[in-house]
Formats: sequence, C-alpha cells, structure tokens
Amino acid sequence: MDYNKGIIKDTEFFTTAELAEKLKMNVQVITRKIQAGDIFAYKIGKDWRIPEFSVFQWLEKNANTRRPRVKKAGNGNGSARQTRPTVKQAVNRKYLLEYILAQFEPSREYSEEEVDRIIGRHHDDFATVRREFLAEQMMEVVGENYRRRTGYQFSD
Repeated sequence: MDYNKGIIKDTEFFTTAELAEKLKMNVQVITRKIQAGDIFAYKIGKDWRIPEFSVFQWLEKNANTRRPRVKKAGNGNGSARQTRPTVKQAVNRKYLLEYILAQFEPSREYSEEEVDRIIGRHHDDFATVRREFLAEQMMEVVGENYRRRTGYQFSD
C-alpha cells in the first residue's frame, strides 16, 4: 500500500488540454489516443488525468528508436548493412532522455540504486538509460555516485 502512495505522490498528472499544449497537439487528438488505449489515463468524472509515466511510455513507443532495420545492399550481392537512425529519431530520443534527466536535482549525488529507481519510473531498461546519460554527458560519475552535470544545457 505504501508503494502506491509513493507513486501517486511522485507522479505528475496532466489534463488532456495540458498535455496537448505541452506536445503542441490538438486536444481532440490526445482524447482519441486515450480512448483508443494508446495513452493510458484515468477518467475522473468527465475529465481524463494522464500520468507522466504514461506520456513517456507513449512517446517512447512512437519514437522510432528501436533496433535499426537491416536492409539489403543495393548492389544485389546479398550483403546486408544496417541503416542509421534518422535525425528526427535522435532528437526524439534526446528529448526523452532530457525528460527523465529533469527528475534529478542538479547538484545532488545519487547512488546507482537511486538512479535506477528514478529511471525505472519512466523506462524499463534503466541500465541502458543510465549508460546513455553518461555517453551524452548528461550525468557524471563522482566516486561511486552519479550526478546530473551542472554544465549540461537542455534543448529548447
């Protein structure tokens, strides 16, 4: 029971209008996505409340950041090459990483377990996200702890 209280306490909820404004989308589109089950939400009276983790999951599902497809090379010899992610895919991934990164206080040091728990609220593969934070220089290791880099500039 205490576990659920912690989730509610630590979760931000959006209305359809707030989410539409944040994502620069039409409110009706957000409502249709909820009604179709694409975005998980709670209906309270006439209104929907969308938890932030649900938004993140939906964005992640639609970010096109899955494993690159293997295409046959155009020379007809049967060899294969991997395609690179597009610029749009990379930008979407960075936006999602920054969304999670914003959950960390800039000057505070976190143990690996704390980092994994915070990432785990938004993404199942916390180890990969933690590595991406380091690779993108969004976080740094201080001794045995992690810290959000103070010099990191969020995208506009």
